[in-house]
Amino acid sequence: MQGAQTRSANIWYKVFGLSEISSRHEQPTKSLVQLKDRDLLTLQNYTAEEIKYLLWVASDLKERIKHKGEYLPLLQGKSLAMIFEKRSTRTRLSTETGFALLGGHPCFLTLQDIHLGINESITDTARVLSTMTDAILARVYKQTDLEVLAQEATIPVINGLSDTGHPIQILADYLTLQEHYGSLNGLVLSWIGDGNNVLNSIMLSAPKFGMDLHVATPKGFEPDPMMIQIAEDYSRKYRTKLFFTTDPLEAASGAHVLITDTWISMGQEDEKQKRVKAFQGYQITMQTCKVASPDWTFLHCLPRKPEEVDDEVFYSPQSLVFQEAENRKWTIMAVMVSLLTDYTPQLQKPTF
Repeated sequence: MQGAQTRSANIWYKVFGLSEISSRHEQPTKSLVQLKDRDLLTLQNYTAEEIKYLLWVASDLKERIKHKGEYLPLLQGKSLAMIFEKRSTRTRLSTETGFALLGGHPCFLTLQDIHLGINESITDTARVLSTMTDAILARVYKQTDLEVLAQEATIPVINGLSDTGHPIQILADYLTLQEHYGSLNGLVLSWIGDGNNVLNSIMLSAPKFGMDLHVATPKGFEPDPMMIQIAEDYSRKYRTKLFFTTDPLEAASGAHVLITDTWISMGQEDEKQKRVKAFQGYQITMQTCKVASPDWTFLHCLPRKPEEVDDEVFYSPQSLVFQEAENRKWTIMAVMVSLLTDYTPQLQKPTF
């Protein structure tokens, strides 16, 4: 199902903070953002206001369910098809437990469970699932397969990871940073590692929040040139700084947030020896952190290997990785609620 056209966004935001309604007579601020029945294939298709809305809903659900102990069966009677071509810990658990916590029924489907693209076309699968479920979350190898699913389905399709993007991971990252810093505008992000799908999703969204981005990748492991072009266009549009280098310390200089990911993604196991050699010098250590901002933090979408970041950084108080992992649950819940219901957050609308 094709999403609505994106709208232009204002980049100058104030503090991303939340305050509870001060009076029982005061009503939550109504949002002009309407995401019901949309797809989420890439953050490129979402404006800053729409991404902020998803973060608002995530904060609201986390406050009401986790901290206040409320039961919110917002997805009661709804079912979700979870198509997984790749194994997963966080995506599977956050989606299954989150959808169930909201009263819905998630259905986990691997290639051993359904005929996707083997005995049955993606087109036919999308049409069948549209008659039996209310949404599809697909974790696939090819972004083009997601696009076919979205084109042929009559229900929302959500990207649970593909070769070109991981949008639901980045929503969790941004919620984590908002909780820690109180604001996203003005942060400097430093990516040190592979020019992969996670980086693509950051490049397609960070400028919309007024965040600068420094990227260090080894020669030959840069992001796709098309992604770089889009990111450069966004950087000019939103007046943020974006640069690419092969020097990790240059990328880390002055950064608030140091980010890395696996050097060897699923499907690249045959390249392990080549990649480990190419990424020598890219491990994030306290030496890296010394050139960052004094209030630096660290993110990693997990699973992590010691060659990517040492224990001293990974288990330090500045590491937000487990808060980041938990927020996968609250953000995917926010996506489901926003795409499947008319829910309005009960916390007062954040200011940016």
